[in-house]
Amino acid sequence: MNDGWESKKLGDILKLEYGKPLSDDKRNPNGKYPVYGANGEKDKTDEYYYDKFSIIVGRKGSAGEINFSEERFWPLDVTYFVTFDNKKYDLNFIYYLLSKLNLPSLAKGVKPGINRNEVYSINVQTPSLQEQKRIVAILDEAFETIAKAKENAERNLNNAKEIFESYSQRGFINKIHGAKSEALENICELIVDCEHKTAPTQETGYPSIRTPNIGKGFLILDTVNRVSEETYLEWTKRAIPQAGDLIFAREAPAGNIAVIPENIKVCLGQRTVLIRPRKDKLNPMYLALLILSKDVQEKLLLHSRGATVAHVNMKDIRAFKIYNLSSLAEQKSIVSKLDALSIETKKLEAIYTKKLADLNELKKSILQKAFNGELAKAESNL
Repeated sequence: MNDGWESKKLGDILKLEYGKPLSDDKRNPNGKYPVYGANGEKDKTDEYYYDKFSIIVGRKGSAGEINFSEERFWPLDVTYFVTFDNKKYDLNFIYYLLSKLNLPSLAKGVKPGINRNEVYSINVQTPSLQEQKRIVAILDEAFETIAKAKENAERNLNNAKEIFESYSQRGFINKIHGAKSEALENICELIVDCEHKTAPTQETGYPSIRTPNIGKGFLILDTVNRVSEETYLEWTKRAIPQAGDLIFAREAPAGNIAVIPENIKVCLGQRTVLIRPRKDKLNPMYLALLILSKDVQEKLLLHSRGATVAHVNMKDIRAFKIYNLSSLAEQKSIVSKLDALSIETKKLEAIYTKKLADLNELKKSILQKAFNGELAKAESNL
């Protein structure tokens, strides 16, 4: 045990009080006080249930999630809120302590919930109130620094993505209007709809490409369903998918499209369309990137808006007009440049994603050291 720290049960330090339901007629988006659910603020109200600063802990659903309220508030019945003796304990210290304890790991059940008696039984160590305040001051400063670093990393990550999207958009200017156009069905060998029934699946076999397996230009095969050879032959009677063909998602979500790579045999799952571009007219990846570009997506999905589930009709796909089609040489050049930029963008994304992960780990490490009495070491790591 750290010098001057006392070992106690968490239930000796704080109590978790039950929240209370709030009827719809008492909710007001412009109300004075926040209404908290299990994972954060859900609404506003002109009434409050508790009139002190406190910590709200998710009881059901997002069980164990914690939120800090610096005003009067209303905690719903899916939450607990914290009460304690403020002559012995600092609220911010308790917040950091609960953050360190990882309360969501205590959640159990189909609709996850936590039992407050389990929370109360956790052994913790606490210093004097003065030391608590000193620890809070150090953690506040450290976490503010981490928050700024995360903000910068997230901004850089978004900038990297925006650079690629901006360059991609420039490569497909004037493709939805102009003097010269061609319908998609006229520059493709075939456009074939899928079977409108669910294929029987098995653990091994041919990949059955459903809409979740269709990414932004590429197939996502990690969670793909597989079918037998018999099912594969049945589901490819209309057309056998080939390398260089495209699979388009008609819904759930509509608009994604992927190129089939070499050395893989696939069949279409529900809500998909097979598109085979003419080799003398279209580079397959160019067509995929063109369809994924912002202007084309907006126009292609225009008729699906307002539906419960966005859905693109086969007639709209076949009749979709592409204006000012680039030459094959220009298409190849655009694809090559976007491939190179994509590689660099992914490198930057990996760097900034790792930076964010490292910052999260640093935050956990500092919390751990704070409650082990090792803040001097934690400060030196910043």
